[in-house]
Amino acid sequence: MSGRDADPWALLRAFTDARVGQGCAGTSLPTRELLAFTQAHAAARDAVHADADFTGLRAALDGLGEPVLEVRSRAPDRATYVRRPDLGRALHPASAAELDAWHAAHPEPLDVAVVVADGLSARALAQVPGVLGALLPELRREGFRLAPVVFAAQARVALGDGVALALGARLVLVLIGERPGLSSPDSLGAYVTHAPQPVTPDSARNCVSNIRPAGLDGRTAAWRLHWLILNALRRALSGVPLKDDSGEVPRHFAPHALPRGG
Repeated sequence: MSGRDADPWALLRAFTDARVGQGCAGTSLPTRELLAFTQAHAAARDAVHADADFTGLRAALDGLGEPVLEVRSRAPDRATYVRRPDLGRALHPASAAELDAWHAAHPEPLDVAVVVADGLSARALAQVPGVLGALLPELRREGFRLAPVVFAAQARVALGDGVALALGARLVLVLIGERPGLSSPDSLGAYVTHAPQPVTPDSARNCVSNIRPAGLDGRTAAWRLHWLILNALRRALSGVPLKDDSGEVPRHFAPHALPRGG
């Protein structure tokens, strides 16, 4: 009997990280699958509770020459952040004051604010340099006025609205660690919101998700975000009325971000 005949699910497993065809031992899972599940669950928990390495991320972004600000939410620690999503959506008063001071010193109008937030997966922030390394130089080259990149600790997506309002930006892009799945503890999400308000409905945001090595690559994500940002600013809208029609990544987009041999 061939290996394929012995395990008819093996062919499907080659195309997905999903747990399919795990088999059974009596009334339970085989030991191998049970251990794999336990390991994946531990990785997901670690991703939620780990602290974001903003120092390492700042070093990784140094080559872009973008100024960086750091803020935090009203959630005082990780345990509170997990239990109180409302605190993660609001800027800490000290951070709000720092952004106000920056804006007072730089009152010129801005087009785009970029917020990098830990969210529910600090591991996902490893994907940020690949996205911003392709996206920000293109936006600069096209003449868009960008706010400093803002690193946000204990932050939810909506915290980006307060950042954009404080800095006077027309649009905010939030890159944030997504809630880990059992096969994806390192997935980054990106939310585009035009004209954010103190209370912005989720229907007013566009999302590009599953940015990770086994999902959407950084350059493709940057292309989709570039398309969404340009069209959100041109049409003065985002969310449900703005459909992603970006198509395939053109060869001229961020050629420096092409993988070797690409």
